[in-house]
Amino acid sequence: MHAQNPLGYERLGKLLARFAVPSVISMLVSALYNIVDQIFIGQGVGYLGNAATNVAFPLTTISLAISLLIGIGSSSRFSLYLGQKRPEKVREITGNALFLMIACGLAYMGLILLFVHDLLFAFGATSEVYPYAVAYTNITAFGFPFLIFTNAMSALIRSDGSPNYSMVCMVVGAIINIVLDPIFIFVFHQGVAGAAWATILGQIISCFVCFAYIPKFKHVEIKAKDIRFSWQATLEAFSIGVSSSVNQIAILFVQIVMNNSMVHYGALSPYGAEIPLAAAGVVMKVNAILFAFMIGLSQGLQPIVGFNYGAKKYTRVKKTMLLALASALVIGALGWTLFEFAPYPVLSLFGSENALYMEFAVHFMKVFLLLSCVNGVQIISSGFFSAIGKPLKGLFLSMIRQVILFIPLAVLLPLSFGLEGILWSAPVADTISFGVAIVLLAVEFHKLDNLQKEND
Repeated sequence: MHAQNPLGYERLGKLLARFAVPSVISMLVSALYNIVDQIFIGQGVGYLGNAATNVAFPLTTISLAISLLIGIGSSSRFSLYLGQKRPEKVREITGNALFLMIACGLAYMGLILLFVHDLLFAFGATSEVYPYAVAYTNITAFGFPFLIFTNAMSALIRSDGSPNYSMVCMVVGAIINIVLDPIFIFVFHQGVAGAAWATILGQIISCFVCFAYIPKFKHVEIKAKDIRFSWQATLEAFSIGVSSSVNQIAILFVQIVMNNSMVHYGALSPYGAEIPLAAAGVVMKVNAILFAFMIGLSQGLQPIVGFNYGAKKYTRVKKTMLLALASALVIGALGWTLFEFAPYPVLSLFGSENALYMEFAVHFMKVFLLLSCVNGVQIISSGFFSAIGKPLKGLFLSMIRQVILFIPLAVLLPLSFGLEGILWSAPVADTISFGVAIVLLAVEFHKLDNLQKEND
């Protein structure tokens, strides 16, 4: 299988494009589920509707964290075992992953429905925003089992060598969501509830397309009896998937701290509580597009890096990572140019009926995303370490920007600088985390060079 698998010999640029482009598109589509909702809600409901989807968005972040814990962890093990020629382990990890997708999705839906009131207020809802947020969440909760299955399964599909099918799984649901959003909001006048229905209908279709791939696996045959829980397979998958998952959990904490800080310090400013809350949600959604590129690149390189590391082709591992880093920096520079020099056209997509709201949103974007151009280095480095079986380093890199740096800065700086302090917390955290990632990569590249010499 070594000689036949193109991961071990095909040109790296072609391989990375084949795996990363569909992965990037899948992540963009995942981000678009919420961004499209927010655009149409902003146009049809106003900034209070945007604030409501911002308050509800942490629930989507948690679902993505669950998906990555299962999907990235299992797919990375899938690639490693494939490279090591261990088909029985490939079957075990795949069957366990399918079981976890279903069980975790249903459990998560139940928890949301039980605790929706407490969750929304913990995520920063105000009395004005809550009615919109609860109407949206009571519907979208039923879509999370389908979303979790789709996101996790798409990672396995990529590792099985079908990145284009993985992309289709995501794109078909997004198209349905985009088509139905304006119909439910503007034609049927359903407001945030209409956006929620459009979202879950798209998620259901995507899930069915993913499910249809199970009998089509190229490198493993999965039967009903193989879909069962295994402690060993779960621990093996989670030990790798935890870094990608923690990256999302870190984003969750950022969202919670951000929302509550915006409400608190916004109430003390001329903007009031709701305008900063709505603006933060929009800017974070726009930034999610850039994050989608970086996470997609990270996911795309993992099957390549994992297989070649397992096959002891360390030079290919290093070259793949360098190519991914260069791509991330170019994409980051393009995104930064848009954020810094054309913020108004971007933000006006989400509604611009309130001049005070637009004034704050433009300033927020230009400061908060000032160093977003280097975010990809930390994200891709985290995925790289996970793919080569070093999850602790991947976990550390997942946490450093969001948890270790940003959250303390976002709590401390506003004490002296108020609302402005929250905005500047991001570029400070970006600078430090970029430097740490570069140092860790330099050390690991040196080790890879030595391993290649020993292997030669």
